Formats: sequence, C-alpha cells, structure tokens
Amino acid sequence: MIDSIDRQSLGKQGEELACRELQRRGYEVLARRYRTRFGEIDIVCEDSRTIVFVEVKARRNKKYGEAAEAMTFSKRRRIGAMALDYLAWTGRVDQRCRFDVVAIDGLGTAGQTIRIVTDAFMADGR
Repeated sequence: MIDSIDRQSLGKQGEELACRELQRRGYEVLARRYRTRFGEIDIVCEDSRTIVFVEVKARRNKKYGEAAEAMTFSKRRRIGAMALDYLAWTGRVDQRCRFDVVAIDGLGTAGQTIRIVTDAFMADGR
C-alpha cells in the first residue's frame, strides 16, 4: 500500500511541475485529470488554438529507464480514445489537436530535468 501511495504522490508532484512548465511556455491549462471510461488524461491544454493532450511521466531515478520511455503503445492508443471522448464532450471535434509528453527525470533531485516532447505520437498510438 505504501508503494501505491508513493506513486500517487510522485504523479501529483510531476503533474504540478508539468502544469507550471506548460503555463510558463504559454499553454492554457483547460483540464487536469480528465476522467473517461477509458482512463484519465493527465492534462488538457490549448496552445495556439490547438488542443493538446498531455501525458506526464516522472521518474526519481533511472532504475526503470527514463521517463519518456514509459509511453507504451497501448497507453498511447488509450490516450487517443480518451482525447476523442474529450473533444466530443466539449463540442470541439473539429478543432486541431496533438499529443505531447512531459518527461520529468530526477524528480525532486538537484539534477531534475523537465522535457516537453511536442507531437509525441498520433491518436492511433503510432
């Protein structure tokens, strides 16, 4: 149970850092933790009239690889399905969108880095 709580805390901390960095770069945060029947989108933003679905990946260390490497094909496909749900629910199906990943390595350490991978994948997971 402690490991699960620790992961949740890590995720929330990563999402908070990601939101601040996205806003610093001019993104407008529209939603956080948007829930659908397929799961949850970490952050939904708007950047230059484009809806951006953001997945946040944070790692304290490289024991299990770098944060950006944690995006599996099935996770990308699921985010695509959740994005379609969001667009339909908000009446924005005709608006341009993209999928970004915020990768945070060394979370909470002196060597912490935040990288935004713009247009990281397509809606079908590729």
